[in-house]
Amino acid sequence: AKLQTSLSSSSLRSHSARVVELKGPRPTRPTLDTMGLTHDPTFQKLEKWYHEHALHLNMRKMFEEDKERFHKFSTTLKTDHGDILIDYSKNLITEDVMKMLVELVNRCFSIIMIQITQQLHIGRAVLHVALRNRSNHPIMVDGHDVMPEVNKVLEKMKGFCHKVRSGEWKGWTGKSITDVVNVGIGGSDLGPLMVTEALKNYSKGGPRVHFVSNIDGTHIAKTLAELNAETTLFIVASKTFTTQETITNAESAKEWFIEHAKDKSAVAKHFVALSTAGPLVKAFGIDPDNMFGFWDWVGGRYSLWSCIGLSIALHIGYDNFEKLLEGAHWMDNHFKTAPVEKNAPMLLALLGVWYINFFQAETHAMLPYDQYMHRFAAYFQQGDMESNGKYITIHGKRVNYHTGPIVWGEPGTNGQHAFYQLIHQGTRMVPADFLIPAQTQHPIRESKHHKILMANFLAQTEALMKGKTTEEAKKELEAGGLTGEALETILPHKVSESRSLMAQVHSMYEHKIFVQGVMWEINSFDQWGVELGKALCKKIEPELHGSNEVHSHDSSTNGLINFIKKNHA
Repeated sequence: AKLQTSLSSSSLRSHSARVVELKGPRPTRPTLDTMGLTHDPTFQKLEKWYHEHALHLNMRKMFEEDKERFHKFSTTLKTDHGDILIDYSKNLITEDVMKMLVELVNRCFSIIMIQITQQLHIGRAVLHVALRNRSNHPIMVDGHDVMPEVNKVLEKMKGFCHKVRSGEWKGWTGKSITDVVNVGIGGSDLGPLMVTEALKNYSKGGPRVHFVSNIDGTHIAKTLAELNAETTLFIVASKTFTTQETITNAESAKEWFIEHAKDKSAVAKHFVALSTAGPLVKAFGIDPDNMFGFWDWVGGRYSLWSCIGLSIALHIGYDNFEKLLEGAHWMDNHFKTAPVEKNAPMLLALLGVWYINFFQAETHAMLPYDQYMHRFAAYFQQGDMESNGKYITIHGKRVNYHTGPIVWGEPGTNGQHAFYQLIHQGTRMVPADFLIPAQTQHPIRESKHHKILMANFLAQTEALMKGKTTEEAKKELEAGGLTGEALETILPHKVSESRSLMAQVHSMYEHKIFVQGVMWEINSFDQWGVELGKALCKKIEPELHGSNEVHSHDSSTNGLINFIKKNHA
């Protein structure tokens, strides 16, 4: 599918500029056994530059003094399906800053990459690029080329998609499939959900796709209430086939299905598995021939390119799924070969490090001006926060700097009427990515809607870059007939201090997140914080049964458990 995208990146620091400080104490800087980020000479040069010059940066002035700023700080990616413009000129950077950031990332990679591979063996975890390796060049894992296995699974997906979409695949009553329910959570849900929404316009001829992830019974109950068991196919996505939320929802779906089919053997025609746990899949009632496998070098956050993307392929057709793989492969090659100065993921990562580790920015807003991408921010909440929300380095040391930001966002223009006020005039620095397609897939009323959308997109990025001086606000109000006390009362609310930062977006984010993990010396491919919650859940769940009071936790948790038990119907 052809997608032409223009990415704008804006940040502002206007008149009355000031640095937004972190709440609470800043991290201390213990002595590290290894060369940590803050011990790097280039990092220290950047820190010195920041303290000497950051308060004097004025975005409007930088544009006025350098008419070539846009050309210096933008790059266009020439893809097979359209150009991607990345404009990062509206950031609080200078040529000197960018040179130092490039030097820093080069030093980080040369020093750290060997250590990462040797100590953590995460080379296996980052091999999701093999799933979209359209060149078919060998990719080795433990001396074994994985591409034949990858292609075998893709070929199986292709055949299955054809059977379902053509109507050849029949349910237990001989009817074709009209609805597909993907039962998963985390990477088995967020990625496929985001992409099916983003590419919904290419779903012609395919089944409707639904997603169930939440353990809250409302999610599965409301989904099933709208479905016909005779024409519904369930995809159970769990590598180990033991994920609590997924298997609980899958068991509930199976129970609902059997109530209608009155025949347990019919499960085989209406359930498929995305898993590697053959015995558990078979015990569930799924035909092992309808199990699609993947490997331990596929991380959940990067799994939509594997069989986990089966719901995507069923929805938009396998040919379009292949185009999705081709697009990601193009970006992989760009990331691997482009110089840092023109490397989109590298630029994204460097700007993020600049704002997080020097300006102490705490959040990162993702603002796609495209309704099809309304789940984009939710997807990269996991992609970024689960990957880089870490405080222990690969050397087992506590970091003395901040790592991953809080990621959030909504599509424009909805966000403009919700939280942009804080971005424009709030006291916090909010880095924000603005994304918009240059072309619309729905040019209704001679593209009137899209023109208004683009005007809003451009206006917001320019407003955040320029802000509004006190003098400009005063003239605007005087022109409206306000003077004296009324003018001075309203004037402060008309002055924008411009403090937002925009970068660029799209599939580059996977690599951006990886680059930042390397620079911060953290393992972007584990999630031990999440595992702790899972372990505690296993302990608490049995305690919710019966009427006896619980006293085995802290007083707050005990109080909550006992209140729930007392008031549970």
